[in-house]
Amino acid sequence: MANSETITLQKNNSSVAVHLFGATLISWKPSGIEALFVSKKSYFDNQKPIRGGVPVVFPQFGPWECGPQHGFARRTKWTVKEEGDSSSDTATFVLEDSEDTRKLWNYKFKFEYILTLVSDNELKMEAVITNTGDKEFDFTFLLHTYFAVPDVKECAVIGLKNCSYIDKVKNNPDCFEENEEVKISEATDRVYQRTSSTIKVKPISGDREVIVEKTNLPDTVVWNPWEEGAKKMEDFGDDEWKSMICVEAGYVSSPYNLKSKQTFKASQLLTVSKL
Repeated sequence: MANSETITLQKNNSSVAVHLFGATLISWKPSGIEALFVSKKSYFDNQKPIRGGVPVVFPQFGPWECGPQHGFARRTKWTVKEEGDSSSDTATFVLEDSEDTRKLWNYKFKFEYILTLVSDNELKMEAVITNTGDKEFDFTFLLHTYFAVPDVKECAVIGLKNCSYIDKVKNNPDCFEENEEVKISEATDRVYQRTSSTIKVKPISGDREVIVEKTNLPDTVVWNPWEEGAKKMEDFGDDEWKSMICVEAGYVSSPYNLKSKQTFKASQLLTVSKL
């Protein structure tokens, strides 16, 4: 089901809603219970990126000398690919180079983003990025996933032990994770490198955990602005930091080089289960 701005997918008692601005996933309700966080103060003006859900970061993670932070994908309207055997539980969103994107980043590309409700508690997100031009380019890419949690102080991220990470808050590029369960108690912005293909976040939305299974996404970002950071953002409620954590699968610690006519493929499968 679709309106002019939102695509909705349904499978049994589960649903997904995707805003075409940024192809931003703004709701995922496995078994009818919301698993994602979207700020009540988020802009939905088709100008500024949506704060929450799952924004798509491409072709640049972080500050960018060519244009806006985190690139242009999350602040550009995507189109929906019409497929002959399309069903209500899957959709493909497409972003291609345009006059506007080439002004910032002069490369030709086609980005296909496939979302599939696999089951009542599983959501697959696939990225297929093709270099359609004659010259190679470098890019970074991230699925900036905001999970809703009952209390971020009680939340644990599992699967990062023995990984090196960059601590962007403390400006320390050479950290090492010794904990089996990573819990945060302050403003956090870490880029974990060469992480396990399976990451767990618990609890989310009560007595459930989410399992993130990622393919060709070697890095995992963990982010929460905490109290002071939240107050500095116009599109984020002062107290909302308590009920969210970003655990983001990406290819960001070093860029991916994509040759002419070649394709990059990556995916993450989110599964929610009872603790």
